[in-house]
Formats: sequence, C-alpha cells, structure tokens
Amino acid sequence: MEVTNQDETPVSDGFSNVFEALGFEGSEEMLAKAQLAHTISSIIRHRHLTQQEAAEVLGTTQPKVSALMNGRLSGLSMERLLALVNRLDRDVEIRISKKSRNHEAGRLSVRVA
Repeated sequence: MEVTNQDETPVSDGFSNVFEALGFEGSEEMLAKAQLAHTISSIIRHRHLTQQEAAEVLGTTQPKVSALMNGRLSGLSMERLLALVNRLDRDVEIRISKKSRNHEAGRLSVRVA
C-alpha cells in the first residue's frame, strides 16, 4: 500500500518491521522487544496502574517503568521482558517450528493473544 504524507511525498509501507527498513542489525529481536514492551505498557494502562504501582508489581523502579513505557529498551533483555509479562499474570509460550519456505532463515516473532 502506498500513502501520501503532508508534503505529497509517496510513502510505502513495504516493510512490516521499521527496524529492518532502517537497516538495523538484529531488527527482528528489536521488533520483538518493542512488541513485548508495548504489551506490558498496554496491560499497565488497562489496569490503570501508576508507574509506581507498576514498578511494585514488576519488581523494579518507577524510572525503569517510565523508560519501558517510553520505548527506551536498552539494557532490557528479551528474557527480562518475558519475566515482566509473567509478573503481570500473563502466560508466555515459546513455540519452535520449521521455518517457512518463504524465508531464507528462521525468524523471531511475538504474537499476543
């Protein structure tokens, strides 16, 4: 699909991963971490928790919750993000399958039910 921005420049959404589109190495992991952080933030907002209350539930500090909710994920591993999802009473299931014939290599993805 192609859309036009305010200055009439065509913009294509040919990439489903903005990190890949920008040429970042490790783009799949970056996207997965962003999706996990979004999920955590959504649960916090849905529960109407303050950042301090969320920090207590998550076993971390308010500044770290603030950073996570604002997309600053440096220093947060995938493992840590998965543990935070668990602390919010969500199950995490890891599924391994054969790669799709459409892809050259195995891929990493996050699907939220």
